[in-house]
Amino acid sequence: MVGKTKLSPFHLAIAVRNLEEARDFYGVKMGLPEGRSSEQWIDFNLLGHQLVVHVNPGLGPDGKVNQIGNHVDGHGVPVPHFGVVLEMEQWEALAEQVKGFVDFIIEPYVRFKGQPGEQATMFFLDPSGNALEFKAFRDIEKSLFAK
Repeated sequence: MVGKTKLSPFHLAIAVRNLEEARDFYGVKMGLPEGRSSEQWIDFNLLGHQLVVHVNPGLGPDGKVNQIGNHVDGHGVPVPHFGVVLEMEQWEALAEQVKGFVDFIIEPYVRFKGQPGEQATMFFLDPSGNALEFKAFRDIEKSLFAK
């Protein structure tokens, strides 16, 4: 695996409190195509990656995933979180798309300005409290793993 350059689709399974709520958020509002599903889970196509939501009524006391925050660039970054690195134009379009239905944990902005790894980023929660981060780099080849 070390040095592998061709990206392969990832598979990520997350807990949600309600499948219809997840279907509305990921399928309708985010616009992710739905794949297979059952009464317990739904597959979504997240830019070629397999995101599977599994119903889990045993989430935290408020029906949401429990999280902590880590300090990064002056912000409390939620842990755990997941997302996808986008092209800058995709990131800008997504930031506009989600403004109508999410409350940002971290509003869209550019972090590490003028430093290695400068990136546009945003964080928000799904209805079950799963934190999502979407980011973009002007020059992904030079910046994604820059130290």
